[in-house]
Amino acid sequence: MDRLDELTTFVAIIDSGSLIGAARKLRRSPPQVTRALTELENRAGARLVERTTRRLSPTEAGSVLAEKARTLLGDYERMLSGISAAPLRGLLRVTAPVQFGRRHVAPVVTSFLDAFPELQVELIVHDRNLDLLEEGIDVAVRIGPLSDSTLLVRRVGEVRRQIVASPSYLERHGIPQRPADLAKHDTIFNSLWPGPNEWRFGGRTAVRISPRLLVNDVESQLLAARAGRGIARVLSYQVAEDLEAGSLVRLLAPFEPPPLPVQLVARSGPHMQPKVRAFLNHAVEAFRDLDVIHQ
Repeated sequence: MDRLDELTTFVAIIDSGSLIGAARKLRRSPPQVTRALTELENRAGARLVERTTRRLSPTEAGSVLAEKARTLLGDYERMLSGISAAPLRGLLRVTAPVQFGRRHVAPVVTSFLDAFPELQVELIVHDRNLDLLEEGIDVAVRIGPLSDSTLLVRRVGEVRRQIVASPSYLERHGIPQRPADLAKHDTIFNSLWPGPNEWRFGGRTAVRISPRLLVNDVESQLLAARAGRGIARVLSYQVAEDLEAGSLVRLLAPFEPPPLPVQLVARSGPHMQPKVRAFLNHAVEAFRDLDVIHQ
């Protein structure tokens, strides 16, 4: 047991007057409390409490130790409080997918900088999931299932994969009524998407497509779709403005697969840096008002 924790246990025993009372206060088992007292007495080389049938009371040595322990523990708490109350300083590194980062994370970062003027933030937008440890990343925005279960996760919303096309394309080629119809249409495919050239829908439905255009950038997909070059599949936050303006039309909505979670992740550990905790709390509040991940 940690030495400070051992002293905390001893003070709880003296204050409560019983091992059971101390265990209840500290939410520990009575054997753990008993063992801590025994080890402390062995280290001190003296009996610290008198055991009676009704109550434990400190010996003279125990009273001296309890008084010094309270002083030490109080100084320790005040030291930690002083650190946490100090202004946040240093560099915070945040990463997010390119479009989501540009549109929605960048405003969160700037408002965070306004709230904490002595901090510096580096925002890295990248559609590849950067390794937090190897790249020295403090906080990442992840869209979709997580492969690393050791990360600290704060879910802030969800987005959907949506099929879209321009009104001009649909006037020329017709509106697909079911996923299988897509095989007969011109499609615009993101070449960065892993796996075969297919779009999966709810259940086990998958449609193999032969794209007329392959691009490695979402904005290029959207430019081509707006120009009537074909049908594209993108995430809902990427086309929210186009759908509202009518430059793109949502297709096959009843067949869309389940939504993907939007999550803030950070490296887990016993002592999270205050700047990381501050950014997570700030971002969670900011994303709460972001309609594109709560529709």
